Amino acid sequence: MHENFFHKIKVYYEDTDSGGVVYYANYLKFLERARTEALFSIGYSNKKIKEKFNSLIIVKSCNIDYKKSANLEDELKIRSFVKSITKTSFFMNQIISRDEEIIVEAQIHLVFVNENGKPVKIPDEIYSQFKPYFCDSIKT
Repeated sequence: MHENFFHKIKVYYEDTDSGGVVYYANYLKFLERARTEALFSIGYSNKKIKEKFNSLIIVKSCNIDYKKSANLEDELKIRSFVKSITKTSFFMNQIISRDEEIIVEAQIHLVFVNENGKPVKIPDEIYSQFKPYFCDSIKT
């Protein structure tokens, strides 16, 4: 059975414009926090990956589809899963929802690089930890 990572956030005043609507760029921050928490949930952090494997995970590209607006004090859930993987990178799909309503859908292309910014092989240890999260669709 494939798993999804889940992360919940609350929209604060600082996340919104003067009308109480989440500023579009802040969704990228929400997605980044969810990916960071996904790493923590399998026993890693960006700092640990840098120290142990001399690697960084960087965003190569981001495709984001804004479907609805989130508002001040909304409680949002971010669901994430690994859509596909290569030797050096993976695509993570993420969905931000309010209750059952989809707010944002995103596909993030993440690459493992060395300190010089050159792609490197994803460590087998990390690959095996992510394996249960490889799937073609997101579960609710």
